[in-house]
This record gives sequence, structure tokens and C-alpha cells, in this order.
Amino acid sequence: MIDHVFLTVSDLDRSIAFYTAALAPLGITNRVDYDGKDGPPGHPDLKGFGKNGPIGFWLRHGEADPRSAHVGFIADSTAAVDAAYAAAITAGATDNGEPGARLHYDPRYYAGNVLDPDGYSLEFVYKSWQH
Repeated sequence: MIDHVFLTVSDLDRSIAFYTAALAPLGITNRVDYDGKDGPPGHPDLKGFGKNGPIGFWLRHGEADPRSAHVGFIADSTAAVDAAYAAAITAGATDNGEPGARLHYDPRYYAGNVLDPDGYSLEFVYKSWQH
């Protein structure tokens, strides 16, 4: 549903390592480095992640503002939510809601929430009715 998201991160190497580990259980394993000089003037360098071809999640270096974004990543199962949550915690995330049903949305809405190393709110989510 979303074409792409850019997150500004304070430490690219740390964030690349974190997202490589945290997104792998979701099958998001494609990586691309985009050199900003190949774009219009002032375009930032980008580090991208994707799945099955498209690259839609991008990191750029700068001053992080974790209040500015919440990113929900699609999981293919509750087990994938659990694995992504565990991988993120192992890679340095802070718990922001252990995996489980989010009854305030729907009894079939299963998610795990973390804060990445810059404090961005991430959600790994499985919605059975969308699969």
C-alpha cells in the first residue's frame, strides 16, 4: 500500500545492521545503496531495504526525530511477528509492546512493537484477513 518511506537516522552503520537483522524474519532482505549525487541537487545518500524486488524502506543520515514516524511492517504470520520482534530486541531495540493480539483494533490483529536505536516506533503486524 505504501510505495516508500524514508527514515532519518543518526548512525547509518548501526541502523543498517539493526534493520538487516530485524527485517530478515519478514523476508525483507534486498539491500540497495543509492548515491545522492545520482539524483537532483541536494538528494541524500540512501540505504534501502526491500522484498521480492521493490525497495520501499530507506534510511538517510541526519538528525533523527523519533516523534516524526511510526512504521508498520507486514508479517506473513504470527510466527513471523514473533521472530521479527525477537530479532529486533536482540539487535538493540527497546520493547514497546510484546507480540500479541491488539484487541483494541481487531481480535485478528497480531503485532509486536519496538523502538529502534534512534527511538522510532516500529510495528511488525499480521492481519489474518489481509492474507
